[in-house]
Amino acid sequence: MSYRETEREVELKERLREVEKEFERQMRERGFEPDQAELVALPGPLAKLYAERAELRADLENLKGDSQSN
Repeated sequence: MSYRETEREVELKERLREVEKEFERQMRERGFEPDQAELVALPGPLAKLYAERAELRADLENLKGDSQSN
């Protein structure tokens, strides 16, 4: 993995931690457990965080896959 890829992975992981923390906080604020995210209709702000979280996870997986194929 190049320095650039490693740096990108660190950035993605940090952003993912931030998004997950905010998502969990907002879920609990609304009276839900974060594990219920796939079982309930999420209001707009939560839906955006959920989508961003999924995108960050996919980006990390793609980055890992790219580095393993090199």
